[in-house]
Amino acid sequence: MLMKEYRICMPLTVDEYQIGQLYMISKHSNEQSERGEGVEVVQNEPYEDPEHGAGQFTEKRIYLNNKLPSWARAVVPKIFYVTEKAWNYYPFTVTEYTCSFLPKFSIHIETKYEDNKGSNDNIFGSEPREEEIEMCVLDIAYDEIPERHYKESEDLRHFQSKKTTRGILQEGWIDNHQPIMCSYKLVTVKFEVWGLQTRVEQFVHKVIRDVLLLGHRQAFAWVDEWIDMTMEEVREFERATQEATNLKIGSFPPAINISDTLLPSARSGPSSAPATPLTKEAPEFLSVPKERPRKKSAPETLTLPDPSGRRDSIFKLPNFFSWNSSPQPE
Repeated sequence: MLMKEYRICMPLTVDEYQIGQLYMISKHSNEQSERGEGVEVVQNEPYEDPEHGAGQFTEKRIYLNNKLPSWARAVVPKIFYVTEKAWNYYPFTVTEYTCSFLPKFSIHIETKYEDNKGSNDNIFGSEPREEEIEMCVLDIAYDEIPERHYKESEDLRHFQSKKTTRGILQEGWIDNHQPIMCSYKLVTVKFEVWGLQTRVEQFVHKVIRDVLLLGHRQAFAWVDEWIDMTMEEVREFERATQEATNLKIGSFPPAINISDTLLPSARSGPSSAPATPLTKEAPEFLSVPKERPRKKSAPETLTLPDPSGRRDSIFKLPNFFSWNSSPQPE
């Protein structure tokens, strides 16, 4: 198990980011999705929790085979997805990721938002933990993101909001910018497989770090698109965008039935959606190869030199394959 706490400051207030977060997640999911890859929304509805009160529950399927490193693609099905379940009781949220193909794999994220510059060292409790927690402070303006995700319009070193006049973010902006808020995220990654645990857990945290940095950058870069929205308007935008994203991905049967394996969960919540039905036909990558005649490893006759000097002498080899004349697949 590898646990890290991420702190990501934003030039926004916590109240503003409640709208911005919903807008960013919907638009970002749509941008990152394409045919057979991306984020499919299965469920998105109000949910009441006895401890945290009214909130929103979402379930998503994240198809990401092509985004895996080559060593991971070699051991997973050609089509598979990770299930995301999130309980949003803003300004507190819980998100869990599981995959039945990897029953020993899970990600658990607790998030809290506060109007400060990341100075609360006890936001997740002051009691000491058995596990060592590494703290990672992310700078949405000056930390590098993967080159494939870079857009000049989202470069916060040069961006200024027309509606709020916030930005350009200069070096050291976290120390003196107003308003300012912080997303605190306690992320636990588990992959309890001997020989692969450290490598996988470190890789997953690298992916999480990149996703968090990109998402928070975009939330501010798109601020002029959402700053005037009401909660009702952003929920309608969320609904319409989710429908468009699901159509963009398309529907297809998974290589394995994700719901066949029930995973233990530390938290109670709504049951997951029904499994995607499988077709009766095997997918193309599992089809049986067509039969072809076996190649013969040697000719049935060989011409050998005649010790007596005669050139027309032929030595007949027995046909060892005459007992089985039916063609065999290679």
